[in-house]
Amino acid sequence: MYRTHTCGELRIENVGLKVTLAGWIQKSRKLGGMTFIDLRDRYGITQLVVDASAEQELQDCASSLGREFVIQVTGEVLERQSKNPKMPTGDIELKIETLKVLNKSVTPPFTIEENSDGGEDIRAKYRYLDLRRPPLQRALALRHRLAQEIRSYLDKEGFMEIETPYLIKSTPEGARDFVVPSRMNPGSFYALPQSPQTFKQLLMVAGYDRYFQIVRCFRDEDLRADRQPEFTQIDCEMSFVEQEDVLNTFEGMMRQMFRNALGVEIANPIPRMSWYDAMDFYGSDKPDIRFGMKIHEVTDLVKGHGFQVFDSCEYIGAIAATGCAEYTRKELDALTEWVKRPQVGAKGLVYIKCNADGSFKSSVDKFYSAEALKTIAEAAGASAGDLVLILCGQKRKTQTMLGVLRLEMGNRLGFRDPKVFAPLWVVDFPLFEWDDETSRFYAMHHPFTAPKPEHIEWYYSDKKEDLERVCANAYDFVLNGTELGGGSIRIHEAAMQERMFEILGISKEDAEYKFGFIINAFKFGAPPHGGLAFGFDRVCALFGGQETIRDYIAFPKNNQGRDVMIDSPSAIDDVQMEELYLSSTWTPQE
Repeated sequence: MYRTHTCGELRIENVGLKVTLAGWIQKSRKLGGMTFIDLRDRYGITQLVVDASAEQELQDCASSLGREFVIQVTGEVLERQSKNPKMPTGDIELKIETLKVLNKSVTPPFTIEENSDGGEDIRAKYRYLDLRRPPLQRALALRHRLAQEIRSYLDKEGFMEIETPYLIKSTPEGARDFVVPSRMNPGSFYALPQSPQTFKQLLMVAGYDRYFQIVRCFRDEDLRADRQPEFTQIDCEMSFVEQEDVLNTFEGMMRQMFRNALGVEIANPIPRMSWYDAMDFYGSDKPDIRFGMKIHEVTDLVKGHGFQVFDSCEYIGAIAATGCAEYTRKELDALTEWVKRPQVGAKGLVYIKCNADGSFKSSVDKFYSAEALKTIAEAAGASAGDLVLILCGQKRKTQTMLGVLRLEMGNRLGFRDPKVFAPLWVVDFPLFEWDDETSRFYAMHHPFTAPKPEHIEWYYSDKKEDLERVCANAYDFVLNGTELGGGSIRIHEAAMQERMFEILGISKEDAEYKFGFIINAFKFGAPPHGGLAFGFDRVCALFGGQETIRDYIAFPKNNQGRDVMIDSPSAIDDVQMEELYLSSTWTPQE
């Protein structure tokens, strides 16, 4: 064996033991006649020492070692004279008796330390070196622990882990599909699954009443910090359940993950909020409830005072930023410019300062008396020392802008502590979204989501206003302002599914072509069923206190969807193109 112990294992009780270690050289330093080497593996670091009394050959070998050399050493565990309380192995060191270089290393392009000197691009190119760094090792270790907790819990709850295909039929109703040409079927293409949605429903039809899978999914869409073209879902489905059964089951799973992986107890039960309340009070369908600062509608209070901007608006909303009344004019001007950015989209910002002495100062003083400003501030939930921030416009759009502003102020005020966890179920989403440009309805989730039982009459109505009132029997799991997962009770009756396609403007022929297999399956006794899927990469990142998911994926893509380490995607040669019956006239642009 190359080692008897790992580099993070030895403690004071191991003093006097003769051991063999193997790993990478973190650093080497010479002090007088002694050479000290920090040896690293994924378990930790152990200090090695070659003293002045060692044979010259051993001293020469130790002196020739460089960073990231792979070595094997044998020696005796000693108690360190100068202990390092910051290291788990800081009470001991290993006196080297034999040293063998297993592999040399060229000088790495960046330091492999807790905080590296390498930029994001260079670390992505040498991802296998970046993965040696402790932050990424901790991230992937957390990912592993969470996966084990998931499997343990779901197995205990009677779920079976069943794999579903990666090469499937393209049904472009959500994001763009990644497509794969078929050599054996010229001119035909597979698609990579955006989720196993139809397959897990077919498993319910097949009688496997509790299914799960930690599964890779693929979406060809623009990337950001919490999105990758290939990602991992905790995908689950259950038969003979209602919404309450699903929520209770997966509250239990999340509670076990928090408890066993982080030692954290979360709210029991997890609070629930309707989509309409989430939008009205937080301006988001994934509200961060770690802090207050709710949105308050003040439309009736501010209209009719001669301020034309407000008088002509559909909706006016306000938030009260805690303790911000001392903002200077320069800071308020900067905040006004901030809300005008395209990411927010506001045309301007009105403020009311609630001064500590009880007076009020506003950017629209000439239109409002002190008493009117006080009434507006109180309606916004403000107290002395707070700053009321007001936006106006179309209702949902303005609420969304206020939601973005609320999160920004929460960040500035330190209210969004990543070590505080505030989970939430968002329920009662609209089933449909109307698009004015195409004059048609779209499914807010997907076309297999069932309507709420109490809204069935509206679901079968031909009136647009009735269909807009239908709520989905759906739910999202939200944590700290991030949607971690979502699901629904599914349609299990063929007639109800056909009605869904009709509302979405999908013809019978198109529905048969795209979804005929599941429509036909429902004719053979499909049970009532529902489920949900969690974004596993996002779960890992939030559990680790991070916003970006890349550190929790071993080999992620960059913002352009490229793997710069292996230089992918890349062109294929003419022989492969011919085998796949493909041709291309596209040439890269200069």
